[in-house]
Amino acid sequence: MVTPMPNAPQTYKPINLAEKLSLFSDQWQQRVIAEMNDYQFKVVKIEGDFLWHDHPETDEAFLIIEGELRIDFEDGAVLLRKGEIYVVPKGVRHKPYAAHEVQMMLIEPRGTLNTGEEGGESTAQNDVWI
Repeated sequence: MVTPMPNAPQTYKPINLAEKLSLFSDQWQQRVIAEMNDYQFKVVKIEGDFLWHDHPETDEAFLIIEGELRIDFEDGAVLLRKGEIYVVPKGVRHKPYAAHEVQMMLIEPRGTLNTGEEGGESTAQNDVWI
């Protein structure tokens, strides 16, 4: 016999990425869909050029769900397509670019700002759940 854990959910449901992405249309505004320890899983839609920035305290993972993303670095670039992931090491300046809309997941510690320490009008509101 299995003893239920205290406060365990009564139902178990997977998180559907396509469903979550269908709930919003704005660009560059990530939405949190799950947490694991101190890390958040965020979905976002982007198109166009972003600003140069870094994250001095953490790595940042980009997982492409739909589209093609180029991440520029000061000494080169990486091109990511559907189903591919890339981890930008902490402290490395980078600039995402998407010629057409990209849907992706970001995996990073809770509280990480999309613009790093650059700030400004491109900074998305943090910890917005969907």
